[in-house]
Amino acid sequence: MPKISRRAQEMPASPIRKLIPYSIEAKKRGTKVYHLNIGQPDIETPETALNALKNIDLKVLEYSLSEGNLEYRTALNNYYHSLGFNDLTTDNFIVTNGGSEALNFAISTLCDAGDEIIIPEPYYANYNGFTAAYNVKVVAIPSTIDTGFALPPIEDFEKKITDKTRAIIICNPGNPTGYLYTREELQKLAEIALKHDIVVISDEVYREYVYDGKQQVSMLEFPELAENCIIIDSESKRYSMCGVRIGFMVTRSKKIHDAAMLFAQARLSPVLIGQIIAAAAHQNDHAYIQSVREEYTKRRNLLVDLLNGIPGVICPKPKGAFYCVAELPVDDTDKFAQWLLETYSHDNETIMVAPMGGFYSNPELGKKQVRMAYVLNETDLKRSVELLHNALIQYNSVK
Repeated sequence: MPKISRRAQEMPASPIRKLIPYSIEAKKRGTKVYHLNIGQPDIETPETALNALKNIDLKVLEYSLSEGNLEYRTALNNYYHSLGFNDLTTDNFIVTNGGSEALNFAISTLCDAGDEIIIPEPYYANYNGFTAAYNVKVVAIPSTIDTGFALPPIEDFEKKITDKTRAIIICNPGNPTGYLYTREELQKLAEIALKHDIVVISDEVYREYVYDGKQQVSMLEFPELAENCIIIDSESKRYSMCGVRIGFMVTRSKKIHDAAMLFAQARLSPVLIGQIIAAAAHQNDHAYIQSVREEYTKRRNLLVDLLNGIPGVICPKPKGAFYCVAELPVDDTDKFAQWLLETYSHDNETIMVAPMGGFYSNPELGKKQVRMAYVLNETDLKRSVELLHNALIQYNSVK
């Protein structure tokens, strides 16, 4: 038998996907599964993007440029200018195979084995995988459900910074919590990054989807961070095109950009067809974004209000993205989520949720919490909450 690397053995399982085999078995038994576990929207991809796919008329599907083709980077540059960042040029963008590759480029550009990245938790679970692959240590700073997962006190960050600290990662608005950082919170992060000459990696893939009249504040709004900031962005959630696998990183730092380009060249190029589709999606997208935001607002309000109507459930109302974190009256949400798929069924239906243990560096902190994505229509969300309420009664009655 071949030897498996320690890196592979220590790679954490995805809390979002690790229960999929159980959902497959449930479906084989004829059980309908409502998927609240993954951020795969049911929203239709923009028609401009679909038409671009249908009308591709290339005789050769060639390599694209390692940094991304100029046509697409021009679309991105125009998009960021529309956000007010008029100093950016096409040279500030590196196109990647999804936001995941952009994060990998950022981490590999900044960190050597044994270096550290500070992340407020709970955080997007795959940050664990990205850092583990490079033997980089995550230093987590807990936020709490009673504050709606607001940024922990900046003093907590100060205490954790060492000579091995290379960056702070935030997700704004947040996955899994839906928390939207305030300008004041981001200003504190900018100041501490400059003080210690570390980089803020700001994952802003849910930028468009903020609610209640709020506006997302980008880390690009702090020009003093020109040499100390990387933006991670993606088209997956913006335009409901997760399968296109197009993301990008943005930085004003030529030093960071040029270093990241070495990794971009080593992997050859981002997806050609994906760039064509994504560029088309950016054409006249304002009405699309507005309608999707309105739809997510309705779904958020419905799901969170219904969840908070279940005895013992606590669910802060998120200000952005399309996730919420709910604390459930159970002993262990890993066991409960598996039970939902293995054992539970009501009228031949069940739900799938993401246990929150995998979104924390210390899984015990998420032992009673789940993440739910409000990416289903309102009828399905109502039924999902009915199933959850019924399941909680059954589960706790046999404990």
